[in-house]
Amino acid sequence: MNEEHRFVVEEVTSVEAPPKARVDTTPAPAERKRDYLEGFLAQKPVGDAPGEPGGALYEAVVEALKEIYDPEIPVNIYDLGLIYGVDVTTEGHAVVTMTLTTPNCPVAESMPMEVELRVGAVPGVGSSEVNLVWDPAWDPQKMSDEAKLELGML
Repeated sequence: MNEEHRFVVEEVTSVEAPPKARVDTTPAPAERKRDYLEGFLAQKPVGDAPGEPGGALYEAVVEALKEIYDPEIPVNIYDLGLIYGVDVTTEGHAVVTMTLTTPNCPVAESMPMEVELRVGAVPGVGSSEVNLVWDPAWDPQKMSDEAKLELGML
């Protein structure tokens, strides 16, 4: 019942290189000619300014911020008071000024990126930017009443 097993080791002499990225050499599309719609599309809607507080785009950005939760606290970052400012231009550029509970927060690197991605995904927002600030420092008084109630602080 003694069987001898042999293993054969083959030396690999050539390794196939991974495929290289292709570069598209097709020419850029020709510039669009001016047409009668150009003046019409350039007009701004009358009434509600979408980037102003109370405007549709501003409110959509705030709603997106309310969907982001602090991983350690069961409250969204907007009600937690981490958002110090939201500015949305009429061109759809959104700038969010925010802080974190502490500079040593475990999500200090990932949270601003998540905010930028979520805000940038809001329909109507063309580009987004996040400014992380530490002054003024966050404190529990910045939380909304809803957040305080959720955490049993009221």
